[in-house]
Amino acid sequence: MKIQKITPFLVDRFLLVRVYTDQGLVGNGEAGLWAHHGMVYRALLDLNDYFTGKDASRIEHHYQTVSRDTHFTGSVLSAALSAIDVALWDIAGQAVGQPVHQLLGGRVRDKIKVYGSVGGASVDECAAVAQKQVAAGFISLRLTPFLPGFERKTASQVIGEAVAMVAAVRAAVGYNIDLGLEIHRNLRPEEAIVLARELLPFRILYYEDPLAPQSLEAMEYVAATLPLPIATGERFYNIFQFKDLIDRKVVSLIRPDLSLAGGFTQVKKIAAIAESSFVGVFPHLMGSPVNIAAYCQLNAAIPNYVLMESNPTADAFNDIVDYPVQRQGSYLDVPDRPGIGLEIDESKLDRFPYQPKKILGNFHADGSVAH
Repeated sequence: MKIQKITPFLVDRFLLVRVYTDQGLVGNGEAGLWAHHGMVYRALLDLNDYFTGKDASRIEHHYQTVSRDTHFTGSVLSAALSAIDVALWDIAGQAVGQPVHQLLGGRVRDKIKVYGSVGGASVDECAAVAQKQVAAGFISLRLTPFLPGFERKTASQVIGEAVAMVAAVRAAVGYNIDLGLEIHRNLRPEEAIVLARELLPFRILYYEDPLAPQSLEAMEYVAATLPLPIATGERFYNIFQFKDLIDRKVVSLIRPDLSLAGGFTQVKKIAAIAESSFVGVFPHLMGSPVNIAAYCQLNAAIPNYVLMESNPTADAFNDIVDYPVQRQGSYLDVPDRPGIGLEIDESKLDRFPYQPKKILGNFHADGSVAH
């Protein structure tokens, strides 16, 4: 089976990819470098020249050829390859009439645990949202404990508000609901350490991205001091970065993005490296119903999967696919249809014009750049 062409589609905040073959099968994928989809779109057009006429089944070979052809690598190329990789696995599953998870070794779980997001403009609002999420069936919650405008407040104010917010959510839902914190790389090392120590009484399951990801040395320093388990890795885009992170023994959970870190081919390997160190996989998910379906296939097949976002904002785009993944309480169903379990309806994509990410900046009270 030969690849005829690769076509990217910029849809709202998403970059979808379809790979067409000479036997009529079409694979579906999605690129995950969400802030720079325009660059990835261009990369996909360039990669079409290599892939056209190639054997669609040689997935690993194509990844190695493209990623190692020159010394120039990076997140743009990796996001483009990730989308193509997922689409090629989708084709492979369709060709044999099996879901991708079956090709990856079969299911190790019957459903995919997800968390409900908690946020709000005040402490009381966050507590109320947490109660609503539990009422909707979620048994795991994730909270970003910062109120609007926190960048312009003192560190002590930010830490105090964060502790008050976590305390209010715990009071609202009790201690039988899992609770993780998404710090969104908003803190300096000293701030992350002080906040973590004050959060100890609230049974925090994970402390996600306390620092920006560029310095693993800084993460090592913080991990040696923090009393909370760290989750990080959503900005990493290759297996070597994850191996370094795991080898440094600074994380309890890694956050590979299937649509950024190499698709099924590479993320399955990343998960195996983590498994050998008893590190859990907590995938980073942004995107459309296409991404959700692909993630379910991966999560069903890796033994050290822990948790994933439910991504309810993607529900507004369910019309662009034929079989969107269904959620029951705190779990997603695992699609058993061939490939990743759905098809993109190209006739409906124009309903959602592309929404590029604009650079607006976040600033401290003194005008310096935050985050």
